[in-house]
Amino acid sequence: MSQADEERREAARLPEGDVVAILLEQHARIRDLFTEVKSAEGTHKQQAFDELRALLAVHETAEEMIVRPVAEDTIGKDEAEARNREEAEANKVLARLEKMDLTSSDFDAQLAAFEQAVIAHAEHEEREEFPGVHAGRSEEQLRNMGTRLRAAEKVAPTHPHPSAAGSPTAQWTVGPFASLVDRTRDAINEATRR
Repeated sequence: MSQADEERREAARLPEGDVVAILLEQHARIRDLFTEVKSAEGTHKQQAFDELRALLAVHETAEEMIVRPVAEDTIGKDEAEARNREEAEANKVLARLEKMDLTSSDFDAQLAAFEQAVIAHAEHEEREEFPGVHAGRSEEQLRNMGTRLRAAEKVAPTHPHPSAAGSPTAQWTVGPFASLVDRTRDAINEATRR
């Protein structure tokens, strides 16, 4: 069984709408998309990378806005800040990847290194952060966090913004405005690809 399948199985054991279940499902999809980008070519590779980039940008922003403050309370400030630092670094790498030629061997090499960092980050969250968040909140609070996470994702940027990454405060301040620009840019790019 793949790690993505294991994450989906774990998510299915949790109550519907539980914030950790939502994040585990997203971790599984991120793993799937890395595999897809690495094996695809041409337009399909670009589409898979665009989906991966958008999912990572939205996912990390929402985590920083909704999960990280709770994690700070339940597992400690040092652990929460370590995850924020990892996300800030990932955001910088994602911004570099976004500007690269997807057909280059340099892109493939940097994507492989980036995948390892993202997977290590997800595993830290799954081992250290998520259990603490789960233990520190009631089932109702976890569902409420899931609802808030989904709402934050709807206004989160779809492209990396390294200046805001790693800071929940900056995400709340800059995120919605950056999202408007990103989503407009995505719509224009999509329209011009047809």
